[in-house]
Amino acid sequence: MASKKYLLFMAVAFVLSMNSFSQVKIGTTYDSTQIPAKRLPQHTEFLNGTNNFPAKPRNQWEIGIKGGLFNISGDIPSKFVSPGFGLHVRKAFGYIFSLRLEYIYGIGKGQAWLPAANFSNNPAWVGNLPASERYSAPRMLPSGGAGSPLIYVSTKTGLTTTPFEDVFYNYKSKVQDLSLEGVVTLNNIRFHKSKTGFNFYGFAGVGGTVYDTKVNALNGSTKYTFPQGTNTPYKNRKDMLDQLKSLQDDTYETPADNQGIRRPKLFGKTFKPSGSVGAGMAFKLSNRINLALEDRVTFVKDDLLDGQRWQEHVYGAPVLTRDYDSYNYLSLGLNINIGSKSVEPLWWMNPLDYAYSEIRNPRLMRLPKPVLPDQDGDGVTDQFDQEQTPAGCPVDSHGVTKDTDGDGVPDCKDKELITPTYCQPVDADGVGHCKCPDDCKIIAPPVETCSTKLGSLPSVAFKVNSNKLDDDAKAVLSTVAAKLKSNPGCKVVVIGYCSSNKKEQQLSWDHVNAVINYMVDKEGLSLDRFIFNYGQNGGDCNTVDLRAAADGEEGPNTVDPPHPNLRKN
Repeated sequence: MASKKYLLFMAVAFVLSMNSFSQVKIGTTYDSTQIPAKRLPQHTEFLNGTNNFPAKPRNQWEIGIKGGLFNISGDIPSKFVSPGFGLHVRKAFGYIFSLRLEYIYGIGKGQAWLPAANFSNNPAWVGNLPASERYSAPRMLPSGGAGSPLIYVSTKTGLTTTPFEDVFYNYKSKVQDLSLEGVVTLNNIRFHKSKTGFNFYGFAGVGGTVYDTKVNALNGSTKYTFPQGTNTPYKNRKDMLDQLKSLQDDTYETPADNQGIRRPKLFGKTFKPSGSVGAGMAFKLSNRINLALEDRVTFVKDDLLDGQRWQEHVYGAPVLTRDYDSYNYLSLGLNINIGSKSVEPLWWMNPLDYAYSEIRNPRLMRLPKPVLPDQDGDGVTDQFDQEQTPAGCPVDSHGVTKDTDGDGVPDCKDKELITPTYCQPVDADGVGHCKCPDDCKIIAPPVETCSTKLGSLPSVAFKVNSNKLDDDAKAVLSTVAAKLKSNPGCKVVVIGYCSSNKKEQQLSWDHVNAVINYMVDKEGLSLDRFIFNYGQNGGDCNTVDLRAAADGEEGPNTVDPPHPNLRKN
């Protein structure tokens, strides 16, 4: 019978779990309206980034009603079909632990299919036997022959033997208990999923059990005449139970053995402290409703739940059993969450869900102060610094030491900050050597032009059939840009070569355009300081020359591409 019970338990669990997954609402969020007033300071600190832990939200209570199968485990075989029902209220104290107050009412029945040999020790049965069949201090001994065993009976006339009268134990026990249980949730903390549609839990608790047990010893007001072993051989269990069922009524009129005046009582019934353990699964139908399938075993320090406390011995005197009765309740329940402005009970929530949501979509992000390396300390980070500058030397935006007069000596070491071009080259201190005749003082110095100011400008080389500037080319252009910034009135002519076919014409245009765009976009120079000149002869197709524009020289700073369809992107 027990194997069928657990098979039913597993089958129902599987069906409910398949139905529940499609109805689960994923995600856990709550706001300040769901935080109790006493925990609002912690919630505010968490949102402001001064507390690492969010406040625990207010969560709903659960009330439930259940029905199922109730049976007693004792000295007499129980009937599995006995009914039971229960009620409970449950509250979470954390994501794992909750308390549940539960009331259970069950009716347990039992029927023995083998005859009893020690019924005369049970007051429920001996009180309904003829005086000739009652005895004290009985001893059962083998008869030594065929037929029924003999019983030695103490009578007024002495010790006699009488045939053994068969009795088949039965009982009906009405059991009620009220218990306080601690419930531990086993699967709501999940690292790779927000929520689950079912909930495993175990529980244990203490409480009190009240029971009243009676036996069916009389048929109306007369004693049953049970089948006798000498007349009706005991067959298999099913046949014997069918025979007893047809013989007995369903009155259960005789109080069972209950220790009489020594028993503790409550409301006129036997009262005993009890302890219970169990496990269950809840299947979520919505955020308010779930179904729960669970099995609970309750232990009572009493051996009279089934009205019998004597062991059966074929030979020798009957003795008291040393084990106690217990009862089992297998139930299916409907649970409802109640409470406004609260999240669902915490045992349904994944405490990691809130933390993960903050990691993925933070409402407050505290970033460390950026530290950018600048090895030479010139104020330009190493990522953009193009040279290691000596300490104390001013640099441009690329970290290159400034050389205002272009004499090759940085300003920080130049003792003659502006040396005229005609006095260069200079010595190590940046001082020029101007040789002039004795009357040079009366000869006016030559007028400086952009050609003399800018000097000879370098060329820019491209890779074959490419219009991309490499790092060397960019370094060259940075030097030219520094000179142009020092001479704001000067322009530069950008010259590209080759024009024998359309491809060469377009590539020449691409080279000139790349140089001008870099000087404008990256170096910050004005477009009108450049003259666009491409497709010239006498030069390398992969080279762009730069020269200072002559005074008054003009030209376009932008030119439409000659062959846009051949333009390199």
